[in-house]
Amino acid sequence: MIDLSKTIDLSTTYMGLKLKNPLVASSSPMCQDISNIRRIEDAGASAVVLHSLFEEQIEHESDELDRFITESADISAEAGSHFPDLLYKVMGPETYLAHVAKCKAAVKIPVIASINGTTTGGWLQYAKQMEQAGADALELNIYHIPVDPNVSGEQVERRYLELTAAVKSEVKIPVAVKLGPYFSSMAHMAQMLDAAGADGLVLFNRFYQPDFDLEALEVVPNLILSNSHELLLRLHWIAVLYGNVDCDLALTGGVHSATDVIKSMMAGAKIAMMTSALLKRGITYLDTLATELLIWMGEHEYDSIKQMQGSMSRNSVPQPKAFERANYMKVLSSYSSR
Repeated sequence: MIDLSKTIDLSTTYMGLKLKNPLVASSSPMCQDISNIRRIEDAGASAVVLHSLFEEQIEHESDELDRFITESADISAEAGSHFPDLLYKVMGPETYLAHVAKCKAAVKIPVIASINGTTTGGWLQYAKQMEQAGADALELNIYHIPVDPNVSGEQVERRYLELTAAVKSEVKIPVAVKLGPYFSSMAHMAQMLDAAGADGLVLFNRFYQPDFDLEALEVVPNLILSNSHELLLRLHWIAVLYGNVDCDLALTGGVHSATDVIKSMMAGAKIAMMTSALLKRGITYLDTLATELLIWMGEHEYDSIKQMQGSMSRNSVPQPKAFERANYMKVLSSYSSR
């Protein structure tokens, strides 16, 4: 039997990092445990994004942060109560920096530190300290919910751009910006982030919406792990942006199978990030994905990941209007009731 791993090249590059394959473990509390980081590497991931250090963690003491996470209405994706079975003591800034250094010493794959914030300020100096701790790159996770009706869309966009430029001014390592899809002109916003210095765009942050406890009459945090259906929004915008921005594109949210990874690459992503799939199936599922990826590529006569990247992007397909309004009526008319 032919060893497909020797005949098919799974390697890719992301923000200048040379990766053995496009499978990357995305940011989650799972990455607080160095033994998990080692297992992620052993299972075949090409890189790992650490859990986020939050702006609030830097500005508040540890006990104040615990209260913040418990009581915050605009709770974020990686806040503690979402993953009670994975929780450790919330890391303060110094502990986080030490964790970055320990992870770098423990594995050979690139370690991408993550910083989550929404405002410019003194806390951004920790981006530089993450670089000094050994991080190969930095992911800026902007999870901002504009609830003030007096704040315009233009002001929100300016905040993103200023924050991106501020982080870039602090470090020399590559910086990716992780953001949500809720912009009036996503393509224009992506180009502006590119111009502001982003080396990569991570699409998309999931919007975590609180639920109502009708007995206690309280607003409570709620999290449902992703599924492959969520991939479609990401595929759409990566396919639209591919070739229209210079920065690299990463897809996160809805990657659960080798087919999902392949679709991500064909849309134009350099890497496919995942957390929910690993929480559902275990870290060793990464090895299964890599094997299934090789089998599919062998059966369909692909020699490399790079060969397929962008092949289904808006600039490459014969009917680019499938990504535009022209597809709207076609979709609506395509369903026949039974």
